[in-house]
Amino acid sequence: MGKRIGVVPGDGIGPEVIAEAVAVLKTACEAHGLELDFETFPYGAGHYLKTGELLPEDGLERLGELDALLLGAVGDPRVPPGVVERGVLLALRFHFDQYVNLRPVRLFPGVPCPLRHVPAGGFSFEVVRENTEDFYMGLGARLRGRKDQATLRARRALYELQLAVGLESSHAHELAVELGVLTRPGIERIAEYACGRAQTREKRLTAVDKANVLTEGYGLWREVIGEVAASRGIAVEFGLVDAVAMQFVRQPERFSVVLTPNMFGDILTDIGAAIQGGMGMAPAGNINPKGGVSMFEPVHGSAPDIAGTGKANPLGAILAAEMLLDYLGAQVPARAIEEGVAQVLRRGEHLPIDLGGSASTQEVGRAVIAAIRQTSR
Repeated sequence: MGKRIGVVPGDGIGPEVIAEAVAVLKTACEAHGLELDFETFPYGAGHYLKTGELLPEDGLERLGELDALLLGAVGDPRVPPGVVERGVLLALRFHFDQYVNLRPVRLFPGVPCPLRHVPAGGFSFEVVRENTEDFYMGLGARLRGRKDQATLRARRALYELQLAVGLESSHAHELAVELGVLTRPGIERIAEYACGRAQTREKRLTAVDKANVLTEGYGLWREVIGEVAASRGIAVEFGLVDAVAMQFVRQPERFSVVLTPNMFGDILTDIGAAIQGGMGMAPAGNINPKGGVSMFEPVHGSAPDIAGTGKANPLGAILAAEMLLDYLGAQVPARAIEEGVAQVLRRGEHLPIDLGGSASTQEVGRAVIAAIRQTSR
């Protein structure tokens, strides 16, 4: 039996781009003697609208038996914001302790870049985003009146938290509280992972925060990252998130590995997607380096307005499939996918619509498959 891959096509354009990613995966693996077994799961907004169910307990158990997951975008305008995102995407990240969100930012030759000055060699760096703490903990509450209280709970693989929030106010205003939490073990493990990535590149790490304003949480962040980097022989540069955002636009080639807390990483990687050709070009890995189930996805949304039109760019999903193979240790078929995508972009004959071409979703996928078969002869 080969590696077992769970496929969650998702909503909107998700099934279209994931179908192309699966076809490319099969082609690359067949060409290089790797067997994959696929199992499809229906979870997402469509499933929720039909059944009222997000992620059943037996579904999590079945997903946990697999080697990796390939996920399409989830979301539907008929479902309130946050329901599916928390109930499916974040639930999977937390349940399988996928504490690393890895986002490569690379400009392929042939891809139009919105930056005025693009370095001759393009740019290629990685963003390592902490994926389970910070302001995405889900520790929030609405408090009302002059006196109120709430108990907030969170469960992670590292710990269970219970925090009591009490309100005593001079005025009876409603207020909202959203707590960001950073823990020493949580920072240590993401810093270890980022330093490991830096070790394979230029032994250089940029760590992002807002320690000049949010001094307690990001003060601990800086302290722990500095300790881990020193122990690994990695040179670390600390940068405030606003300055780093500016440098992403002005001088992206200066970065090698960028380490971010959860919320800032979410924002910065969208800038990264924009400068590498748009959201349709951006893949991501939600990774448990300790050996748990990891999940790979394109980072674009479900785009229901273009679902079924053939306009969706499948390259982000195809590059997510490349990341999945890298994670499984199948570097040869992974490089075949990377080179197949690079060839299609260099030739410019089958560019997706969002890159200025006219090729449909399926035509782009078929072009990548043809390039892989050609180079694998």
